[in-house]
Amino acid sequence: MTQPEIIASEEAKRLLALRGMGALADKMGIQLLELSAERAVATMPVEGNTQPLGLVHGGAYVVLAESLGSFAANVAAGEGRYAVGIEINASHSRSATEGIVTGVCTAISIGRTLATHEIAISDEKGRRLSTVRITNLLRDAN
Repeated sequence: MTQPEIIASEEAKRLLALRGMGALADKMGIQLLELSAERAVATMPVEGNTQPLGLVHGGAYVVLAESLGSFAANVAAGEGRYAVGIEINASHSRSATEGIVTGVCTAISIGRTLATHEIAISDEKGRRLSTVRITNLLRDAN
């Protein structure tokens, strides 16, 4: 699957080129569309990410959200720093059985040592499926 052109700053593109999205995100078919410290957007197919009843697995929503929140926090951390997740929670309000879901990550608070983001995951009709909040610790590399 070809990755579409990502809307991102040069710094965000450099970080993405250096680290990639990761093997799990690749296996799940996550496609990053936009990346900044304040906002990140990605899609994920329903197919291949379901539980036995044919619904998107709740853990798949969390993987999509954590991928977005962690990458946005790493952009916020800046050169010579990195982000590590310290807390995540999710509320699933609906589920998808087909198509593509989209995660939109928005910064709640970005400081020197912590970044908190909310990720809203919706179906193709714009219905909210899951709301996830992640907090990352921002650390110096050495």
